[in-house]
Amino acid sequence: METKTAMHEGVELCTPDVTVTELAKRMRNGDIGAIPIGENDRLIGMVTDRDIVIRCLADDRDATTTTARDVMTEGIAYCKDDDDILEAMQLMQEKQLRRLPVVNKDKRLVGMLSLGDFAEATQPDLTGQLSAAVSAHH
Repeated sequence: METKTAMHEGVELCTPDVTVTELAKRMRNGDIGAIPIGENDRLIGMVTDRDIVIRCLADDRDATTTTARDVMTEGIAYCKDDDDILEAMQLMQEKQLRRLPVVNKDKRLVGMLSLGDFAEATQPDLTGQLSAAVSAHH
């Protein structure tokens, strides 16, 4: 099964100049825990709810002036939409990721894979293995 059959579509890139306050509002309104960051239509990073807490709030930074670029994780792992879903699962296990951006052949963001997507698309024992792997202490 290809990743595009399991991913959820409609993922939007935020620019790196978006404030942490705006990112948090988008996460709340979209009921999501991560937002991909893009520049010139290319994925350059990811901001998770954990990034906001650890890299902004815990450092007493002002969320209204701190930007996505200030708190994002760079060097993002991703998979292609025609990759096998088990390969994507392996990558998530290796990198201990709960979410994985999906790009097309032109490296344009087309979706996101999450633990929940795997639960719906694969066998329950595989989802359990993935969940245990990404939840292990770093």
